[in-house]
Amino acid sequence: MGWLTQLLAPENLLALLGVVVTVGGLSYERLIPGRKRVGYRVQMDTLIDDNPNDGHIHHRLRMLENTPDLAGASLVLLRIENDGFRSIDIDDYITAPSTEHRGLTAIFPNRTVMDVAVTEPSHPDLLRYLPQRGTETNPGLICRDNEISLPRVPLNKGDHFKLLVLLTGAGTDKEPHVVGRIREGRVRNNENFRRPSNRVLGLIGSLVVLMLLQPIGFQLLEPDPLRQGCAEGTLTVVGSTAFEPVMNDLDTAYEDDCEGAAHITVNAQGSVRGTDTLRNAGEGAKGFPAYLSFSDGLEVTGDPKLKGHLTALSVYTVAVNKDVGISDLSLADVRKIYSGEITNWKQLPGGPDLPIRLVSRDGKSGTRGVFENRVLGGKTEPGRTSDNCRTPKFDNTHIIRCELDSTREVLKTVARTPGAIGYAELKAAKDRAERQKDLHLLRLNGQQPSIATVRHETYPFWEPEYAYTYGTPPPNSLTSKFLDFLAGDTGRNLIEHHGHLPCSAPENQQACRRAQRP
Repeated sequence: MGWLTQLLAPENLLALLGVVVTVGGLSYERLIPGRKRVGYRVQMDTLIDDNPNDGHIHHRLRMLENTPDLAGASLVLLRIENDGFRSIDIDDYITAPSTEHRGLTAIFPNRTVMDVAVTEPSHPDLLRYLPQRGTETNPGLICRDNEISLPRVPLNKGDHFKLLVLLTGAGTDKEPHVVGRIREGRVRNNENFRRPSNRVLGLIGSLVVLMLLQPIGFQLLEPDPLRQGCAEGTLTVVGSTAFEPVMNDLDTAYEDDCEGAAHITVNAQGSVRGTDTLRNAGEGAKGFPAYLSFSDGLEVTGDPKLKGHLTALSVYTVAVNKDVGISDLSLADVRKIYSGEITNWKQLPGGPDLPIRLVSRDGKSGTRGVFENRVLGGKTEPGRTSDNCRTPKFDNTHIIRCELDSTREVLKTVARTPGAIGYAELKAAKDRAERQKDLHLLRLNGQQPSIATVRHETYPFWEPEYAYTYGTPPPNSLTSKFLDFLAGDTGRNLIEHHGHLPCSAPENQQACRRAQRP
């Protein structure tokens, strides 16, 4: 409907209004339905004999040479017509009782009517209402001094006739005119209300057509305007690998909604690396950098130039290899495992005789920071002791621990390594466990990892997810529009679909406010 928007633009409306006013001004008196009108106009008014009181010289007709009474004679051709939209009946003429047969009166100021003839009727039947010699019931035309009284002539729409009048007298500046009264109508001089010529009507019609076609032409030539909430440009989204599936779906949904106007690239590389990339882009940019970084938890350096936008509460889980027959661990047991106090699953009730292999994230991972803060009670994990996640690099160590750089690699390694334990974003781990059944998720302190247990503060392993920008994004920038999209219905649905709690949803706002407390 872009053509309609273009048509309704102020400049086009004004131009169209001008055409409408022009057409209306030319046709107002003719095109208003419900009006009865008798129109008249003088089509000819010319001297045919010298006037002794006139200083001008005119040629005298030979037929008038022996008629001294016609000195200063003139001829007037007066057209009378029904130019309204309704027919006029005999009863539509309003007359006094004494002149009930009279309809209209033609007046010729300062002249004397000598004779009159009816010419060019639109229909021959009109002549029977206008006899030269009248009767008692139909007096016909009556000439008296400077007036001609006309009978009540019924006129259908468009009917007309003409009076050719022979007059004498000097006349005045006042032109001949017709008077009378019409019920629900009037008598008027339509000299100034003539129908526009075909050329003028054609020109006006062409202007109207051009006005209507102009916005359609612009619509065909110009690109479609951006949809509300969309912006053109490019945006690079970096940061959390745990939030990467959400970022990918948001990217696709936004580009589809905006019909390709925006191009968004997702490059998940970990929370810390993401904010480092954002900071470097901001410091090297002349304007606002088109970067957005997602971080599991607050940005660690506290850089005031990085502005955080609380987006969601992310839920995480601890996962173990399928051969580990344990489904629940207390936080105390998890801390003993990561401190090296427990190194074999048989040290726990129901555990198999398998060495515990810690599959962890590297130091640039936001997920690792969440695990250390929420599960290990603020303590850091032990150092890396293995390159293959199966055997230690050194003979004198009793802890087997490796580091990987993505959620996907952690889950894949836990699934194929006997005795392995690791941590990851809930949705990714749950999907892997249900699809391939090569690992399973642990309850912590008896609480199942879920949105509901996080919302009610009974499950400990979660963290706020922040979207960071380098300063405040300009209102109409792609970054600003994408953040709005993130907080809208589509963004909320996608975030929740991936197992997170969207902070823009009313039911989650209390939990999100609690998450911001120090």
